[in-house]
Amino acid sequence: MSKLSFRSVFISDVHLGYRSCQARYLLDFLDSMRCEQLYLVGDIVDLENLAVAPYWNADHGAVVARILDLAARGTRVTYIPGNHDAPLRALAGQRISGVEFALAATHRCADGRVFRVSHGDEFDGGSDAPAWLLRLGDRLQGFICALNRGCNALRRRLGLRYAPLSIALKRGIPTAARFIDDFESRIAARAADDGFDGHICGHIHYANLRESGGALYVNDGDWVEHCTALVEHHDGALELLHWTEQRRTLAHRAAIALPEPMPLPAAA
Repeated sequence: MSKLSFRSVFISDVHLGYRSCQARYLLDFLDSMRCEQLYLVGDIVDLENLAVAPYWNADHGAVVARILDLAARGTRVTYIPGNHDAPLRALAGQRISGVEFALAATHRCADGRVFRVSHGDEFDGGSDAPAWLLRLGDRLQGFICALNRGCNALRRRLGLRYAPLSIALKRGIPTAARFIDDFESRIAARAADDGFDGHICGHIHYANLRESGGALYVNDGDWVEHCTALVEHHDGALELLHWTEQRRTLAHRAAIALPEPMPLPAAA
């Protein structure tokens, strides 16, 4: 079967080494596509969890092997560590087994749009939320992941498809919804101020693609709860994909029209 072909792919918040990681779905996605550029936008390996409650299975190792195989076959792979794999930020500027490490990146789409790419945790400090509320949010995130894992284990036993139940939970809790909206608006505003067409990030485990403050905010989501990736098509169009037994498009932005080439001067 022919593979899906993309110009660029962005994935983040895989959390390999964490029990709730949906590595099998990610492995299926990686096996189903080919791309010229793969961005790993942080929290790929959950070093924090590995230090506290180590967990690793064959699917986690297979994801690492598949990423290294893509790099060996010519895909340019850029790893931008996040807060859960922060020690890897010390490798910025190095290239290991074909994987380039960076603190952030600038991505130019095929249609000319320019995006800043970073994990997104650097914007946590701009929140008005008190420290205790952020800590509570971290604990709530862990509870939601465990609930999502348990519910979907039951659904599998009943022969039902995977369901990202936490999307409704996050939007149904007013404080969580306000945090997401504030996070998105701050990042988009900074991108516009700095002259970018938009910002691509992860971090908050909530995939989205929307215009805000004169820039495009794009979050590629996660592979713990929602199983999403951002892909750039060869014309520069952007698409958010959900990838489980039910594969569907969550959002899409068409490529912008490139300017017409200047006519050549007439021959003398």
